[in-house]
Amino acid sequence: MPELPEVEVVRLGLQQHVAGRQISHVEVLHHRATRRMGTPLAPLLLGQRVRCASRRGKYLWLPLDGASHPRALIAHLGMSGQMRVQPAGAADEKHLRVRIGFADDGPQLRFVDQRTFGGLQVADLASDDRGGRVPVPVSHIARDPLDPLFDDARFISQVRTRRTEIKRALLDQTLISGIGNIYADESLWRAEVHGRHPTARLSPARLQRILDHARAVMQAALLAGGTSFDALYVNVNGQSGYFDRSLQAYGQAERPCSRCGRAIARERFMNRSSYFCPRCQRLPRERP
Repeated sequence: MPELPEVEVVRLGLQQHVAGRQISHVEVLHHRATRRMGTPLAPLLLGQRVRCASRRGKYLWLPLDGASHPRALIAHLGMSGQMRVQPAGAADEKHLRVRIGFADDGPQLRFVDQRTFGGLQVADLASDDRGGRVPVPVSHIARDPLDPLFDDARFISQVRTRRTEIKRALLDQTLISGIGNIYADESLWRAEVHGRHPTARLSPARLQRILDHARAVMQAALLAGGTSFDALYVNVNGQSGYFDRSLQAYGQAERPCSRCGRAIARERFMNRSSYFCPRCQRLPRERP
């Protein structure tokens, strides 16, 4: 599933190509793409102008001007969703689910999704904890580490009171958003902390170190256009990211750790996998 850097790359593309344009045409080609809605998509979008492109964690939304009350078009990419900007005359993608046209007759916005786990929906906007606007279905999602309003001290305090493991805490989108399996493993490898380390036994300084590394690794991934392991994740122009070439832990099982030379290990984790260095990321001894 795309994580914060991949979704932010898509947001930047939408801001460049879609913001400020008025929607004139909506065509839903697969019902699952709008399954979260109880009403048709088109009547809620026609005539609306896209104000900008926003994001929180892994959620994208396009605030709309023209409605009687504040609304936004939300996009969740799921496992394979893509927001593509294509010339109006371009051939349809194999897994095209929704087509959105604009009054200026310029490039269309297309939602493409092979596995149909993602989708689009229109939802009301509500005020968040800092007076901003966020869609109601996204309001439970915490801020992410790249958000200027993310509160490090609050996160550290919350994590230290949880009876859980640090990797599970990093994946909890109600505590901190945008971090998925890839960047959790990379952040923990950089911080030299095992993913099964109990959160209550991590000092504030060590948790701050993990946060700092999470920011650094996601900023590096953002500059590389995100991480693409196949053709399912691309930006709005259909281009893949190349941060997979810089991964130090995730997907590197049996390869030598670039820091100490020990083979990177893999273990099962929440129906997925965790990757770590057994030497650099030791588990603490259990207390008697």
